Amino acid sequence: MELLKYEKLNRLFSHYHNLLTDKQKDYFKMYYFNDYSLSEIAEIMNVSRNAVYDQLKRVEAKLLEYEEALKLDEKSNIRRKYYDKYLKTNDLKYLNLLIEMDDEEDE
Repeated sequence: MELLKYEKLNRLFSHYHNLLTDKQKDYFKMYYFNDYSLSEIAEIMNVSRNAVYDQLKRVEAKLLEYEEALKLDEKSNIRRKYYDKYLKTNDLKYLNLLIEMDDEEDE
């Protein structure tokens, strides 16, 4: 699996895991966190390997769908960039941009 895709899915999972079913979370964690193979997950969950594959594809699609609608990861990345720039430059404009982002979300 492509490392960037893996990292992105893990970030999305950290934002949206509460919106997934327990079963979806279990499949995701076994595959992405514990590095189980599809066959190992199938044996544990007592389903076919294809069922595991389908379930993981559905979870990936859900995570991408949630991000498209809510943009939590995108906003988090922007906040991180502003914060890093503020730490490097001590320029208050970056701190003000962070405050503005928070104010917009409160509205």
